[in-house]
Amino acid sequence: MIETKSFRYEEKDRVATITLNRPDRLNALTFEVYRELTDLFRALQNHKNVGSVIVTGEGRGFCSGGDVKDIIGQLMGRDMAGLLDFTRMTCELVGNIRTLRKPVITALNGVVAGAGAMIALASDIRIACPDARIAFLFVKVGLSGADMGAAYLLPKVIGLSKATELLFTGDFISAEEAEKIGLYNRLVSSENLMKEAWDWAVKLANGPGFGIAVTKEMLNQEFNMHLASALEAEAQAQAICMQHPDYNEAYQAFVEKRKPNFQK
Repeated sequence: MIETKSFRYEEKDRVATITLNRPDRLNALTFEVYRELTDLFRALQNHKNVGSVIVTGEGRGFCSGGDVKDIIGQLMGRDMAGLLDFTRMTCELVGNIRTLRKPVITALNGVVAGAGAMIALASDIRIACPDARIAFLFVKVGLSGADMGAAYLLPKVIGLSKATELLFTGDFISAEEAEKIGLYNRLVSSENLMKEAWDWAVKLANGPGFGIAVTKEMLNQEFNMHLASALEAEAQAQAICMQHPDYNEAYQAFVEKRKPNFQK
């Protein structure tokens, strides 16, 4: 069992649940939270007891971004090298979420802003309740909207035109609009938020883990490929999957009319 200090971490039924727990600050991130989250997602890569991950927030917000006092205030005194150390760490967090060969599901309760919006965007499945407004706030504080991979990931999820609007303005949009444009996968009641996220997490954690891992890897790799390159990459990936025991198990289960027992 992995132990964490700056947020709550639990494991059950092959699902890891990360709960940001600074509700009095709308779960704003500190330097310590950033670092520990980044390191945790790297460690989960080789943690065999976990097949999927849920990230959520305690209280009335998922995550309001970087803490104004604990991060933004302290950054004012840094030189270029010090600033770059920080911005590279925030990008490392997004990179570790995207390259984790396991599904990451965000359960979005309340405010989803700034770095919180980027954690959600970097995840694979976003489940939200009706009050989960989201904003990529960076330009609101005089920064580029292209932060933590936003200008790379957001156009690929919702299209260039709408991504440009959200990154230029930094404005909040409602949960309903976020679902409409494909930024949220599901919109459920607050009471059912964690159940929906849990159902997704358990289903994926106990599914064909190798095939899901390769699928996520190919989604990442094919972002910038031409069609011919993507087709060849998928042909090779599928041939590799066909040599994995899960492929044979799925066939045998079909023949024997039973549920497949995929490797854990």
